[in-house]
Formats: sequence, structure tokens, C-alpha cells
Amino acid sequence: MSLQNVNWQCVTTEPSELGESPFWQPHEQRLYWVDIAGKKILRANIDKGSVETWDLPSEPGCMAPAASGGLVIALRHGVFRARAWGGPLQLVASLNYDPAHQRANDGKCDPLGRFWIGTLDETRVARNAALYSLDCRHPGPPLIERQLDPGTPPATTANALAWSPDGGTLYWADTPSHTIQAWDFDVNANRMTGRRLFHQFAPKPAGWRFDLAGYGGRPDGAAVDLQGNYYVAMYEGRRICKLAPDGSLLAEFATPAQCPTMPCFGGEDRQTLFVTTARQHRSAEELEAFPRSGCVFSMRVEVLGLPVNFFVD
Repeated sequence: MSLQNVNWQCVTTEPSELGESPFWQPHEQRLYWVDIAGKKILRANIDKGSVETWDLPSEPGCMAPAASGGLVIALRHGVFRARAWGGPLQLVASLNYDPAHQRANDGKCDPLGRFWIGTLDETRVARNAALYSLDCRHPGPPLIERQLDPGTPPATTANALAWSPDGGTLYWADTPSHTIQAWDFDVNANRMTGRRLFHQFAPKPAGWRFDLAGYGGRPDGAAVDLQGNYYVAMYEGRRICKLAPDGSLLAEFATPAQCPTMPCFGGEDRQTLFVTTARQHRSAEELEAFPRSGCVFSMRVEVLGLPVNFFVD
């Protein structure tokens, strides 16, 4: 299957170092995303072409909008609640990892409003990535559950978290292993069972460079449309892959940056696919070839995407 060339629109003019965790806030008609390395949150009014930034005390791995207003944000040193843009950060929970060399990474809310956070090991040596769910829907202390069954293969970098339209399937990837897994998900019991391989991508060839063929990238962030198709950003692969609910490859869309990081659906009709990208640690040659690396891009799609799930507290 050949890459489809797409008429991408560049949403931003100032690039992020490591753009991630985008979502469309339908009540505000704004696009939100984080710059992990830049330690900031950004939001854009697409119609006006304006972008606001909010500097944070440490790296934001992921975030989600809250049903009662504001955001829930997973920073390096804990999960925080912000009631308003730029407002005070209230510690909600601490996760069981060492922030000296681990941090929050990809995450989002499930259909019932629990906030899920994946972690990564920055040394890329220890395979200790975890997946947590944070439930603040009831009175009393937050309920933090470490997910994944004991038989799950060890992971280094948590990514590609998403749910099917009916909430009955949960997707999650370990980026370095080039593997996406799927589970049966009982949303009421908050339980993952029946793990299976969803899609396996080819590994990175030895000696590969961005200007060489033969590598399609590794799975980063993901989003799902109303038909259950799974869109995954392929880091270093310069493409987004559209996978059917059975894991088969339906389409590949070339991106204007070598390192797309995460897609999301938005716009008033949810038929715009946005994708964040990265420029951190990329070579001068690559950045010369892809000067808008780190920007956010958008394209139109035929099938509506799922709306963002809101955090409930």
C-alpha cells in the first residue's frame, strides 16, 4: 500500500519541541495540546489563527478536559487539577514511579471519565512502563489503579491509548517494540482482559536515517473514528496509519514532518484530523528537509472522529 499524499494545513507557526496529547474542546471550539519538552500547554483558536501558551513547572505528559471546567494534567511529579486556564495547580494524586528518570507520557480519559496515564522510562533501558487509571468520580480519596494483567509483555514507552466506539476494546502500545495490543475492556468494572496482538510493525533497520527508505516508523499516539478505525501516528515514519477494527491496514497518510506524535479529531463537525509533531533531538539535516517539524497540522477526513472524553470529578 502506497502513502497517500494529503493536503495538510499548518495550524501553528511556532513549533513545539515535542508536541503531544492534542484534543478538541467542543465547548470552546479550541484545540489543546502539550509541549512536553517545552514544559507548556498550548491552545489554538483555529478560526482566528491565535495560539495561547501556559508555562508549567515540569513536563506535561498528557491531559484531558474536565466536565466541570478546566483540565486534569499529568506532570512529571504528579497529577494536577487546574480549574481555569493558567490557574493554580492542585495536586490530585502521585503515581508510583521515580520522577528522576520516569515521567507521565500518553494518556486520556475513558468513557466514564477516569483519567488514564501511561508512563515511560527515560533511560530506555528498564522495561517498567505502567498504565494507571485515576478515578475521582466519588466522594473520598481518588482511586488509583495500576492496570495491565501480569502476562502483559514488559514495556518501555506507553503510547497509543484509545478506546473503540462502544468502549469495549482498549488499545495500548509499547513504542520501542513496534507493537500495538488490544484488550476487551469492561468499562463499569474498569477491567482489561483477553489481551491480543492488534498490529505488529516492522522494526527499525540498523543504520537507518531519515533520508533512507525501508522504515515505516513506530506507533506513538492514536485516535479512533465512529466506525472504529484506529489512526496511529508513526514516529520517524512520516505517516499516519489507519487500521481497521481487526487490525488490518486500510490507508497510510504521508505527514509534513518525519516525526508525527499523536492525532485527534476535531473541528465543529469532528471531520478534521489534527496531528502534533516533534523536532526535539532531530538532526539539522532532517529539520532542513522538514522545517515545520514541531508544528500542528490538520487534514479533512470522511468519517467523523469520536469526541474527547471528559474527566469527571
